[in-house]
Amino acid sequence: MKRNAINLAMLAPLALLASAQPAVSSPAMLITLLMLSLFTTLGLGFYVFVAAPHKPVNRSFALFNGLMLCWIVKDIAFWGFHEADTDGYGWAVSSFLIGLALQYALLIFTDVFPDNSAVRWRRIALAAVPALVLVPMVFAGFMWQRVTFQQNQFILEVKPAAYLFVLFNFTLLGISFWRLARKYRRERGTLRRQQVASVIVAQGATALLTAIGVNLLPILGRYELLPLSSLFIVIGSLIYAYAISNFQLFSLQSALDQLRLFPLAYKVSLTVAVTGLGGFFLLQAPIAWWSFGYNAGDWRRFIVFSTISGLVPTLVLILLIVKILSRPLQRLTETALAVTRGDYGAQTNLQSNDELGVLADSFNAMSRKMAADIAQLKAINQAMIRSEKLATAGALATGVAHEVNNPLASISSLVQSLLARAQDERDRDHDIEKLRLILTQITRISGVLRELMDFARPKAPELKPTDLNQVILKSLELARFDKGFKQLTVATKLAGDLPLLPLDADRMQQVFLNLLLNARDAIGEKPAGEITIHTQQQDGEVRALVADNGHGIAPENMERIFDPFFSTKPKGQGTGLGLAVSHSLVTAHGGRISVQPNEVGTAFTIAFPCGVRRL
Repeated sequence: MKRNAINLAMLAPLALLASAQPAVSSPAMLITLLMLSLFTTLGLGFYVFVAAPHKPVNRSFALFNGLMLCWIVKDIAFWGFHEADTDGYGWAVSSFLIGLALQYALLIFTDVFPDNSAVRWRRIALAAVPALVLVPMVFAGFMWQRVTFQQNQFILEVKPAAYLFVLFNFTLLGISFWRLARKYRRERGTLRRQQVASVIVAQGATALLTAIGVNLLPILGRYELLPLSSLFIVIGSLIYAYAISNFQLFSLQSALDQLRLFPLAYKVSLTVAVTGLGGFFLLQAPIAWWSFGYNAGDWRRFIVFSTISGLVPTLVLILLIVKILSRPLQRLTETALAVTRGDYGAQTNLQSNDELGVLADSFNAMSRKMAADIAQLKAINQAMIRSEKLATAGALATGVAHEVNNPLASISSLVQSLLARAQDERDRDHDIEKLRLILTQITRISGVLRELMDFARPKAPELKPTDLNQVILKSLELARFDKGFKQLTVATKLAGDLPLLPLDADRMQQVFLNLLLNARDAIGEKPAGEITIHTQQQDGEVRALVADNGHGIAPENMERIFDPFFSTKPKGQGTGLGLAVSHSLVTAHGGRISVQPNEVGTAFTIAFPCGVRRL
């Protein structure tokens, strides 16, 4: 009489007709195959998890493989070491529960794969509601009538509730396929589409093999493949790992890269595994031989389950090492690599009260110091470039002024002579106008040359204790004589407790007057033009801010704004020396001048160290 049987495999737990003998007649061969399946599953899970333990995809795959290990151990214990007459209640319960758990692990995996998105736990919890009814039914024995080995013949008589359980598992499997199919359609033209396709193929292949081995063949009266269901699932796990690793799992280049930079977690795990196995075969096995003698069945049981039980503390130890040592070092390494790529100042958020914490704090301090030093070096480099430009421009200005000023003086004298003589000549009005125009242009050239001379050979400042606020107010008073400046709104907020500074008041008036007139030009005909002037004492400096709401300065011109002969004004409206002279004067007083874009317009900041206290 044929009896109903059920095998809850990982991807297709199905109800079957079964009264089975193993396909492999030798228990040793069957155990060897299942142990190979165990170590392959363990290796895949460990490889994928350690590669990126922080990613949801890698974690979900590790969970999936962990449940697979439980499934294989269950099969080894039941199919490899059963007696001629053995009750299979424990095997049946564990098969139902682990098979259901594998389906939920697969749901989680398809939820986060391949984009490493967060798990939508609300959907998983909703899918788990029917399990609240089915799981108690499993423990109560509502799924089967009898599970046993009788005279080495496996017998499983199922009840109708088992088919309901199988239908629910198929529903979960269908949801997983549906999710992957949607992602496959969405990820067109990307590597992710190929990854999703690989996982779909893996699921299909595993389901097909399981259906043939533990469903179709038993219907035809062949039941030998029931103990080997886990081998079909390993094929799917290999393809999953292949897809997760971006198809580099079996790549020669990937293997070479692993050899060049062998991760610390791999080294530790291999050390722990080799040490454990070596200790077992060198110490425990001889002691067991000496204590119990030799019996093939007992030794097989001892070796298999000693190896399996030894894996548990080994895995726990490896996971602790990954969490306590390897993962923090990986985060620190990633931050260090970011710094080498130019992200100076990058910091790790690693916090620990051990040597790793001290190392992380020291690295963060070093990274911050490096960023500050590099910023300072850039500033020094810019200052040196500017100084070289100023020196070159100064030499040029001296030569030009010397070579041009003398001929201009002669021309000016001749024009003045002609202008005096033209008083008695006919058409003198026309000639007088031309001569006055020539004299005006000569005067303009002389003014430019004087600016060049001042820039090339600035006078040493006459430093006196000076109130910076008074310098600014005097500059504003001078600027208000300009017709265009009168149309602007000037808002001042001058701190009343500023210390006196060692300044040359006349030179500083020149600087601030130049900034105010530049602000006027930047605003132009813009309605509601406004200039804001603030002073304050901060961080051992006296700072003055001159901001406008004009058209601003283009970002690409920010670094050139203080270069001589560089101007953003239209041609013929500026020499490009005003800000260069201002920068030179401020630097000569031991201060600094900088420019930054305002919310609207431009803001210049002038800062001097507090050198002289208020008298």
